[in-house]
Amino acid sequence: MRKDIHICNTDSAGHGLLQVDVVSLVSNFPVPSATVRVSYAGDPARTLQEVTTDSSGRTPQIILEAPPLEYSLTPGNEQPYAEYNLEVTAPGYKPLTIRGTEILPDSTAIQPAALEPLTDDQPAENPIVIPDHVLYGSYPPKIAEAEIKPVRETGEIVLSRVVVPQTIVVHDGVPTDRSANNYYVPYRDYIKNVASSEIYATWPQAAITANVLAIMSFTLNRVYTEWYRNQGYDFTITSSTAFDHKWIYGRNIYESISLIVDEIFDSYLSRPDVKQPILTQYCDGRKVSCPGWMTQWGSADLSERGYSPIEILRYFYGSDIYTNSAEQIAGIPSSWPGEDLTLGSSGQKVQQLQEQLNSIASVYTAIPRIEADGLYGPATAEAVRAFQSIFGLPINGVTDFATWYKISHIYVGITRIAELQ
Repeated sequence: MRKDIHICNTDSAGHGLLQVDVVSLVSNFPVPSATVRVSYAGDPARTLQEVTTDSSGRTPQIILEAPPLEYSLTPGNEQPYAEYNLEVTAPGYKPLTIRGTEILPDSTAIQPAALEPLTDDQPAENPIVIPDHVLYGSYPPKIAEAEIKPVRETGEIVLSRVVVPQTIVVHDGVPTDRSANNYYVPYRDYIKNVASSEIYATWPQAAITANVLAIMSFTLNRVYTEWYRNQGYDFTITSSTAFDHKWIYGRNIYESISLIVDEIFDSYLSRPDVKQPILTQYCDGRKVSCPGWMTQWGSADLSERGYSPIEILRYFYGSDIYTNSAEQIAGIPSSWPGEDLTLGSSGQKVQQLQEQLNSIASVYTAIPRIEADGLYGPATAEAVRAFQSIFGLPINGVTDFATWYKISHIYVGITRIAELQ
């Protein structure tokens, strides 16, 4: 399945792709026939492109101007991404403005847009404003902490095993800022947002993977040790770079980062004889130095020199660090069967997959309904391909690790909304 592409201003040094995913803020269901108007951030009155969402709430991919690729591959003073404004409208919903969507060259940006239903008492519009990327802007450096935390072994406060949580509660400010909002964010969405805010999607896959592993390990350390809750706070992590990672409400993510997160989201970093995930701290390595920690620009350089993700991590954190897998993934009906489901597969796991796809197809109507007979035939493969196309996965009709858990994630969200209604 080839996605439609709209071309806009293709005579500059670089180009990137933009896709906007429009959903209802209340149900998280797709909003079809929404209109998305795209303009330069510096010239918002001039429309560059206007597109409409399909039955899955997704726009065609739009080609947009971006700076030269080399700006994002080496440290420098030039802004490596272009900024665009979006105006999203749909019948029955309040209009939404997003300012500063970041387009990198040779990359696909995915911009989420959650629309509020219209009400009689309609307040003034509150636009989403995306600030500078961490590598380009100015943010406080990380305050150093011990990478392994003392924990109480009672099992009452600290988790007894490493679990990938369903949701991260993000405090959008420093820990002591009581006026800052708390946001409930699905774990994988949180990791994708942070990685898209802190590294460039144009980097080699090994660098992206190494940084994603560091972000996930740090986050799971906060979850495992209940670091903030043990200090009397009601959140998992903050959006302050001085304390944790930079998470930005409403920002766009990148397809290359999203794919890697979906493939390894149950992973974290360990050391021998240490049960908790390692608090893998890092810095940019250009504006801030941090001996003993990974530097983001350093990881990009090592990947260009042929280092693998684990070689990059060991270069910075030591030779005894290794990747581990969480013992449990919270909030899913059933774990991945351990091998790909494909043409000829059969059994209870196939039937479960078919039932979940049928539930998802009630909302995402581009997915064909199939018979839940436990046999992975051409019809099931076609339904999987349709799902993969909608949710940005490699389109091959095979239910691998990433596809299984993506289906589970969407299925759980849909069924919970149905139960509430």
